[in-house]
Amino acid sequence: MDKPPLVLLHGVGLDRTMWEPVTALLADRFTVIAIDLPGHGARPPVRGDVTLAELADGVAGQIPAGSHLVGFSLGALVAQQLALHRPELTRTLTSVSSVCRRTPDERAAVQARLRAAEKNFAASTAASIERWYAGTTVPDEVIDRTRATLSANDVDSFLGCYRVFAGADAELGPRLGDITVPALAVTGENDPGSTPEMTHRLAAALPSCRAVIVPGARHMLPVERPEVFTEALTTFLTQSAQHIDTQSAQHTDESAHGDTAHV
Repeated sequence: MDKPPLVLLHGVGLDRTMWEPVTALLADRFTVIAIDLPGHGARPPVRGDVTLAELADGVAGQIPAGSHLVGFSLGALVAQQLALHRPELTRTLTSVSSVCRRTPDERAAVQARLRAAEKNFAASTAASIERWYAGTTVPDEVIDRTRATLSANDVDSFLGCYRVFAGADAELGPRLGDITVPALAVTGENDPGSTPEMTHRLAAALPSCRAVIVPGARHMLPVERPEVFTEALTTFLTQSAQHIDTQSAQHTDESAHGDTAHV
């Protein structure tokens, strides 16, 4: 039997290589597809005002129908957009370190980080590394790779995508209840931007979602705690598959009884 497709979408300013710590842990059970978002990695820079819909459209063609979508940070918003508007692509939805329905104070904080990046991109990159990795045991060489990826961004392209990250949760918020696929929302206990409170908000907003908070972890959860993250993800996907199979069997049984009764 072919392994089910599992699609990984990275965060703003990063690229598909951020998933390397978890891809080997998932490859025995899934066909893992890590994709560069528009304006990132090997993709050309984006220009002008970019929208969440454009970022989602820019990856939709690489996603097989019925995929398990896993998005990190900005990638989580893209995955939610796809689950809303391209449901045929989405078997399950996992939002990792995702923002959700920011409060006025939370929105002011991300807008302040955006303005800081507009004024001094290098200083903003250094602040991101500190915010994501301070106090963790992630090896220096791994942190250096994240720093190099961030620093290599086309600044205008990065800022355009960061504006999406800073505002798209308000666009998605009213529609989250329309996403009916099994869902997981997971973040680190010590993530200062994509907080546990946001993860609980997301789990409450999605009709079929559970929240997982990883003790002691910060923002870069798949990099900092790949084994813990992978265990949470595979447990969710296994339980979802059992639930979907049960529902399918019940539907088949009900259809059969319905046909008999009709005859």
